[in-house]
Amino acid sequence: MDEVLADPIVKFIELYNRDYGVPLDLKIEPGNEMFQHVPEQINNKWFDYINEKGFFRNLPLIEGSVDAVKKLQEKYEVYIVSAAMEFPNSLEDKYHWLAEHFPFIGWKNIIFCGEKIVNTDIMIDDRAKNFIDFKGRTLLFTSPHNLLLTDYERVDNWRQVLDKLM
Repeated sequence: MDEVLADPIVKFIELYNRDYGVPLDLKIEPGNEMFQHVPEQINNKWFDYINEKGFFRNLPLIEGSVDAVKKLQEKYEVYIVSAAMEFPNSLEDKYHWLAEHFPFIGWKNIIFCGEKIVNTDIMIDDRAKNFIDFKGRTLLFTSPHNLLLTDYERVDNWRQVLDKLM
């Protein structure tokens, strides 16, 4: 869900700028995580943000995600799977965010879990760790932290997802 349907990076930058009044470098070096772009003495602040109730409720959409998921539903049974248990305060936020932006995805097709041990034909994710032991087709959705990975079929945006799957 995060960095595939919803954009938490924009929210991190917004909160960081609010709290520290120092512009955060928007050019994230390939292979780096967001916290690696803030001063060392506050680089755990991202963890505070992500654990706050409400952090996930108003994340911006990844461009093209809503229309693409609707199109995918014409051909596939679509599930939204999120490792939300890592951040328990995110559960309600993510559920309401999905209900607002993806109301056509029924609650039976939303899975909040710890590890993404799902048995599906295709998985689209920004985290390669979720592909370990996955038997289906994997599409690595580009995000700054995964730019150096080359072992996976990559998609940079939802247009490319549709080109590959429709």
